[in-house]
Amino acid sequence: MLLLALAVTPLAGFAQADSGDDFGTEISIEAVKKIDKKFTVGVEAEMRTRDDVKTVDRWSGGVAVGYKVLPWLKASAGYTFLYDNNERISYYEEGDGKVQKGLRKVGDPKKRAQYWGVRHRFNVSLTGSWKISRMELSLRERWQYTYRPEYTVDQRWSYYDEDWDGEEHTYRGKGKSVLRSRLMGEYKLSGIPATPYLSVEAFNAWNLEKIRFTAGADWKLNKKNTLGLYYRYQRVDDDSDNEPNRHVVGLSYKLRL
Repeated sequence: MLLLALAVTPLAGFAQADSGDDFGTEISIEAVKKIDKKFTVGVEAEMRTRDDVKTVDRWSGGVAVGYKVLPWLKASAGYTFLYDNNERISYYEEGDGKVQKGLRKVGDPKKRAQYWGVRHRFNVSLTGSWKISRMELSLRERWQYTYRPEYTVDQRWSYYDEDWDGEEHTYRGKGKSVLRSRLMGEYKLSGIPATPYLSVEAFNAWNLEKIRFTAGADWKLNKKNTLGLYYRYQRVDDDSDNEPNRHVVGLSYKLRL
């Protein structure tokens, strides 16, 4: 646990740089079945919060298959169904009438919609791992495609009128591909069934969108059950989705069938 504490301290200090950061939690449950020496299948469910844990951000459920290509190389593919609590805010632009009249400035919030909607996510991954004494290093490259279907809201909140506009608005369907690159280091402790780890993951979609720094530990309760606890700082470099930097505390449970 000392290694974990030393790892979390610099990450936490770095994360405090922006007082406007958000805080949230993640809780996940996963079950994995080993079919043979090479194949595995698994299912996972997760819940996330945001806005300083005041708002449920999303629910999700997914399935995945894994295949050990070589002793040090694993391939995987999966599908995840996401049910999101969306907050969509539009902003005034140069050509808006209220901007030209001096009633609003470019970049001021214009209208807001909040609704629950679905997304479909597919991914394929390759993970290489190398053991050095008690340390295991791994590099995972994951291509991820997410599709958000078209959705129509009945009305949106107008910041100028301070009231609902009473007009339908349709958000078009949209697909997005992201390359996720994750470097992780795990350390097997002697005499203690815990494995502390550190990881950094970059999200790229033609440009760097965000980076996740994670420090945590998995505690093996017995041969089949593992409990995990982690701290994560997510730094957003592309705020096109109005996503803030975020501190996250996560709890995970994994069952090997």
